[in-house]
Amino acid sequence: MIDRGNELMFDTVLIAGLGLMGGSMAKTIKARTLSRVLGWNRTRATAEQALADGSIDAIATEALYKEADLVIIGLYPQATVDWLLENMPKMKKGCVIVDMVGVKQFMVDHLEQAALDAGVHYVGGHPMAGREFSGLDYSLPTLFDGASMIFVPTKSSNERVLEQLEAYFMSLGFGQTVRCTAQQHDHMIAFTSQLAHVVSSAYIKSPEADKHNGYSAGSYKDLTRVAKLNETMWSELFLCNAEPLAQEIDEIIKHLDEYRKVIRAGDRAELTELLRDGRERKERLG
Repeated sequence: MIDRGNELMFDTVLIAGLGLMGGSMAKTIKARTLSRVLGWNRTRATAEQALADGSIDAIATEALYKEADLVIIGLYPQATVDWLLENMPKMKKGCVIVDMVGVKQFMVDHLEQAALDAGVHYVGGHPMAGREFSGLDYSLPTLFDGASMIFVPTKSSNERVLEQLEAYFMSLGFGQTVRCTAQQHDHMIAFTSQLAHVVSSAYIKSPEADKHNGYSAGSYKDLTRVAKLNETMWSELFLCNAEPLAQEIDEIIKHLDEYRKVIRAGDRAELTELLRDGRERKERLG
C-alpha cells in the first residue's frame, strides 16, 4: 500500500468473484483509482471476459496473491469462507481483506481467528447497493455511487486499517461509511433488506398477480421489484441470518394481523389510526 499525497492508495487490489458486485467493484476501482486490479473467478471464462473488457488488469493466480495489498471478496457466504480459509495463508502479511457478504456474524465467526493466524487484517464489509440482475454483464462502474459502505471491525483489524478503508472506499464514490458490530449489522439488514425480499416474494404469489396487467401501477412495481432475486444466493443469506430475519417476519405478521382485524371488523376509526401511525413514522424516519 502506498500514499500518493492526499490520496491513500492500495497499490494492488485482488477481486475474488467477478459477478455483479465484484465486477462492479473492479470497474469502479479501475475507473477512479490508480490501483492495479487482479481478478479471480471460479469460472475462468468470466475472468477472461473481465480482462478482455478492461475490468481487470490481470487474472489472479496463486503466484500473484502475495502482491495484493487489498483483497475484496464478491462470493456467496460459504464460498467466501472456503476461499479465504484456503487462501489467506498464501497472502502477504498485513494484507487487508474485505468481504461483501450481506451477513456478518457468520463471516466473523468463521474468519476472525484464521485472519489472526495468517497475519492479515480481515474487516467485514457490506456495500448497500445492488440490482435485480446478476453476473458480470450487468456490473457497472457507477453501482456504488452515493451508497453506504458498512464496515465491521474484527480482532484482526485496527483503527489505521479502518481509516484506510474508509478513505479508499469514499474515493470510489460511496456516499458514506458506517462502522458497526456484526450483531448490529445482521439485525438491521434483516429489517432493511432481507425482510423486504421475503415480503416481495410472498406478495407476488397472490393468485391475483396473474391478472395484474392493466390494473397495476407504481405501488405494484415498487413492492414486487425485489421479488426478481437470485434464490440461490438469497436463501443462503437468509439461513445465515435466520433468527434476526425470523424475528422481523414475526413482527410484520403481527402488524398485518392488526390491519386484517380492523378491516374485517369494519372499524374505520381504528384503521385510520393505524394508517396515520404508519404515515407519521415514515415522515419522521424519511
